[in-house]
Amino acid sequence: MNHADHHHHQGASCCATKPATGGAIDPVCGMTVDPATTPHHARHDGEDYHFCSAGCRTKFLGDPERYLGDGPRPEPEATPGAIWTCPMHPEIRREGPGTCPICGMALEPEEPSLDDAPNPELVDFTRRFWVSAVLAVPLLVVSMVAEMLGLQIVSPQASPWVQLTLTAPIVLWAGKPFFERGWASIRTRHLNMFTLIAIGVGAAFLYSLVATFAPGLFPPTFRMHGGMVPVYYEAAGVVVTLVLLGQVLELRARAATGKAIRALLDLAPKTARRIRDDGSEEEVSVGDVMAGDRLRIRPGDAIPVDGVVIEGRSSVDESMLTGEPVPVEKISEAQLTGGTVNGTGSLVMEARAVGADTMLARIVRMVAEAQRSRAPIQAVADRISGWFVPLVVAIALAAFVVWNFVGPEPRFGHALLNAIAVLIIACPCALGLATPMSIMVGTGRGAHAGVLVKNAEALQALETVDTLVIDKTGTITEGKPRLIAAKTLAGEDEDDLLALAAAVEAQSEHPLAHAIVTAAQERGLKLAAVQDFESQTGLGVSANVGGRSVVIGNAAQLRRIGADPGPLEELAQSHRADGAGVMLVAIDDRPAGLLAVADPVRANAREAIAALRADGLKVMMLTGDNAATAEAVARQVGGLDAVHADLRPDDKARIVGELKASGARLAMAGDGINDAPALAAADVGLAMGTGTDVAIESAGMTLTRGDLSAIVRARRLADATMRNIRQNLFFSFLFNGIGVPVAAGVLYPPFGILMSPMFAGAAMALSSFTVVANALRLNRVKL
Repeated sequence: MNHADHHHHQGASCCATKPATGGAIDPVCGMTVDPATTPHHARHDGEDYHFCSAGCRTKFLGDPERYLGDGPRPEPEATPGAIWTCPMHPEIRREGPGTCPICGMALEPEEPSLDDAPNPELVDFTRRFWVSAVLAVPLLVVSMVAEMLGLQIVSPQASPWVQLTLTAPIVLWAGKPFFERGWASIRTRHLNMFTLIAIGVGAAFLYSLVATFAPGLFPPTFRMHGGMVPVYYEAAGVVVTLVLLGQVLELRARAATGKAIRALLDLAPKTARRIRDDGSEEEVSVGDVMAGDRLRIRPGDAIPVDGVVIEGRSSVDESMLTGEPVPVEKISEAQLTGGTVNGTGSLVMEARAVGADTMLARIVRMVAEAQRSRAPIQAVADRISGWFVPLVVAIALAAFVVWNFVGPEPRFGHALLNAIAVLIIACPCALGLATPMSIMVGTGRGAHAGVLVKNAEALQALETVDTLVIDKTGTITEGKPRLIAAKTLAGEDEDDLLALAAAVEAQSEHPLAHAIVTAAQERGLKLAAVQDFESQTGLGVSANVGGRSVVIGNAAQLRRIGADPGPLEELAQSHRADGAGVMLVAIDDRPAGLLAVADPVRANAREAIAALRADGLKVMMLTGDNAATAEAVARQVGGLDAVHADLRPDDKARIVGELKASGARLAMAGDGINDAPALAAADVGLAMGTGTDVAIESAGMTLTRGDLSAIVRARRLADATMRNIRQNLFFSFLFNGIGVPVAAGVLYPPFGILMSPMFAGAAMALSSFTVVANALRLNRVKL
């Protein structure tokens, strides 16, 4: 809420028809609100409370006791986006926009918000740029173009004064932020690009001022024909204009890096259709939805918050989460994620997680944090920037001294211009931006492909990984047992067998029982009533279904009732070899058929493992499951370098530790609580997003689709991002390595080539822009 609103609300409550005391106090922020005019209310313990905004109401409902205690009322929480931070120095955090005390760059909001207001600094710099551009054009015409073409637009005596009139507003007003930052950098001893610009432009402008007002101070060798002392206003004015242009281009490009997060925020709808207790529906803002509310999802609607389906069936496009185009079937009790899009069916859902707790909000927070994090490779650029600026100042002074003593006439003029050109072209801005820009764009690109990066370090580590360790259940397999075969002996119908078995298993607690019941429901079979249900420990279960006696279990269970399990055991062998659990079924004391249940291997596991191996990775499987099942799964996916079965959680972490000790660079992919220690121990932990929160917390990356193709995508993203960073760093070093000596004049003795400060300014602006443009190419990388 902005201040204007605040006053408006205050006013509303005081000027209401009730006396001022009749206004209610918002328990969250302490503001006075008029209960009659505010739409935000809540009941708690039989009391009515009134709020100034949906945000305050949501906070109150999340934790009423916190706001109703007798202790001091918590400070109103700042809105997200109130903390601003530097893209190059994330440790710098302050409320509201400003500049970084270390590098002088514009701060950016830590958590992007949907209001697409441009960066205040961009607005300011754009205005300064246009004013200086309008003045710089006539300045160039008077000072250089006229001279080159031999025209005399103004008399030689008047020229310095005309140039001063045009340059003063550019340097003193448009360039003011550069001098402020340059001075701050000298005061705090954090020398940066603005130090160089301020010294360079300041020197040119001050020298020209003295030459204009007191030309008699200069010795005769300084004078041109006509006794005039040359001035260099155009150098100062045009350099400020070009640096402003560079800053504007860079700030605009930097704004584009936040687009990834804004696109994610845009996925969440603004309103929801809430079903009232009497069955009627009302449209409410998403901020007012509470956990437990029932919401209607119409065909084509975006799902507003996280929750579960209570009625209806439909397929939902979850590509925003997973990067996978295939819609996912949703029936009763299925999980729904806010931001995904409903297909052609109609659903009623119950809200479970709202506001900041939704998956989408957590993804946005993760991406924002990752964009601010620093990759270790950044340390290289930081160390170099630290001694680079003093070195450049030293080179500029050396160039000045050499030109002043051994250069051609006018010596002082050449010395000054070359020293300024060195200062301007060497701006380390491109160097500082090289890494953070690539990280910001790369992590944003990953979020849209279902690869959430927790920090930049994980990206850098994943690129160098040579061994991948994966958990079996939920990673290679789907993690939910399913009926994979129902075989019957002659004379029995497969659907009848399944319907009878499911009716019995519906009474059982066994994990494989659930798979049989689900399979029967999916086939639309009716389950009959069950009498005399009994469970025989270690053998199986039995019951009476519609007058038929049904017995389910192992071979010993069938022998117990005098049925011969032999014919079924032969059928069962091939399924057991594939790692399936097999249940034998006898009906009316005769062997009738068998049901095989397994945790199926994910559809694309085989191709994904082949792609990872082609990439030069060793792939190993760790599982808590038994060796027979593990071997069966390994056979199905093919190409695993090693399989370790029967592991406890601490065994997984121990094996990861041993592999690291032997020199392997290791990534671990898993989804369960049992994988968390190993995920934390690996060089990079990859959590399957379908898994537990503990796993996601311990990992450096989260793959929102729990399948292995996401690992391939993550690896490609890491490769592309690190390649982009290296290109940027190489370009920055190359640029300064060539630019500084040329500006200092090394090409003058052999070729007579000099670089004017204006050309240096243009080159500097171009170098920063090139780095940002190269980073933005990551948005188009194929994953």
